[in-house]
Amino acid sequence: MSIKIDLKIFLFVFLFLITSQIEMYILLMIFAIIHELGHVIAGLILKFKPEEIRLTPVGLQVSFSINSIEYNEKVNRAKVLNIKKAIIALAGPMTNLFISSIVILFGMFYKEIQYTYIYQVVIYANLLIALFNLIPIYPMDGGRVVKEVLHIIFGKKKAYKITYIISKTVLILLTMLSSIAILYIHNIAILIIIVYLWYLEIVEIRRYNRRRNIEKLISSVENKEHSLIDSTTAK
Repeated sequence: MSIKIDLKIFLFVFLFLITSQIEMYILLMIFAIIHELGHVIAGLILKFKPEEIRLTPVGLQVSFSINSIEYNEKVNRAKVLNIKKAIIALAGPMTNLFISSIVILFGMFYKEIQYTYIYQVVIYANLLIALFNLIPIYPMDGGRVVKEVLHIIFGKKKAYKITYIISKTVLILLTMLSSIAILYIHNIAILIIIVYLWYLEIVEIRRYNRRRNIEKLISSVENKEHSLIDSTTAK
């Protein structure tokens, strides 16, 4: 298992530092790491092996290696694999929602803590991380769940295509709403997050295009081979 650090995290620290929001960013990072631990625990329970851990500006990202046998089994087995991957994607946001629920429940019994800064921030930070990750933009958790569900319904190729259409549409709408919010709230953190989401989207689009070009190349080679075999058989 390899561990990598995305150097853009230092840029984020600098930007939040000059905007006097570094404390909130550190708190969000802490709960974002806990969020990722939810993914890891779910992956281990479902017998996935962690392959890479990457520290990014929005927390940890863990990728899992999947046994090739899982891909080569029957269609029903493939659907089980998609369901497992969707469960792992949901585990992170559910972890944050669980933390918020526990803190809210604790506040119901001890009402004096409801007005404390730490009580409100813990609830706010975890709800923010959960809702942010559930946005259906790939490769966010919400986008991953959408992709796995579409994979089950339409197959792999259509799932990727529809997922990227949904991702791009949601991101454009989110950018428009965020632009309006920035005018009224004057919070540069929103702009930073939107720019980072566009960065992730562009990276995924490039990967998608590379994958599609490779598939086209393979399909072209296979068609030529079939044509050659057919012509040889005809002779």
